[in-house]
Amino acid sequence: MTELDSFDISILNLLQADNFTPQRDIGDKIGLSAAAVQRRVKRLTDTGFIISNTSVLNSQKLGNLITICVTVAMENEKIESIDEAKSLFKSCPEVQQCYYVTGDTDFILIVVVPSMHYYEQLCRRLFFANPNIKRFRSFIATDLIKIGSTITLDHLRAPRSK
Repeated sequence: MTELDSFDISILNLLQADNFTPQRDIGDKIGLSAAAVQRRVKRLTDTGFIISNTSVLNSQKLGNLITICVTVAMENEKIESIDEAKSLFKSCPEVQQCYYVTGDTDFILIVVVPSMHYYEQLCRRLFFANPNIKRFRSFIATDLIKIGSTITLDHLRAPRSK
């Protein structure tokens, strides 16, 4: 892992809070020039610490979209079958998040769709048409309490000496 210093951690925290923050403002807040911030952001991107620049959308403003948590158990857990499922879920635009997990289920998906009819059609394509899907369970979100992808970086900061 590439070492992150306190400037890098501060930049990552500020960008997670608001990715539109101008680099000169970031520099002013942490004591670096805009050019130094720009070089660090490029390095953080090139080394894979920053993997995407996205906006979190308000599903209620977009027509009260339905968020569904889905657990998926595979019939066959051979690596080729798991890789096929990963590829299938990754390529599906309705799947916002996909986790390959341990326990009684193999995958947990976060799916966002405009209607239950749409979800039924998606289930037919993703699950019912796939002979390697043993079972799936759907959990409909009735309220979205917290949405985001912020990662706490406190564990990266060096402990302060007394």
